[in-house]
Amino acid sequence: MKIGDKSIDFDKDGFMVNPGLWDEQIARAIAGDEGIEEMTEQHWAIVNFIRNYWLEHDLAPAVRLICSDVGVGVRQIYKLFTSGPARGACRVAGLPKPDGCV
Repeated sequence: MKIGDKSIDFDKDGFMVNPGLWDEQIARAIAGDEGIEEMTEQHWAIVNFIRNYWLEHDLAPAVRLICSDVGVGVRQIYKLFTSGPARGACRVAGLPKPDGCV
């Protein structure tokens, strides 16, 4: 996929092959692919938390950790990312496919 001046490769499940290329423009493009028309402040708070956690720990955070740190409930995450936190939010955050993600 060509996004801006970058050519982005995705694995068979739609996750970025090279997460180091991620930026906000790419996040918006992936969000559009997820059916998210506009990234709200809550979307960005979740995506930035996931991204920063992954950069620090080399794994995606647990949903309960996202909820407590960002101050959202699980239902709200599923409303914002209809394919769920592991698939939708982690894809938008540019992470590789999380362990246990179906």
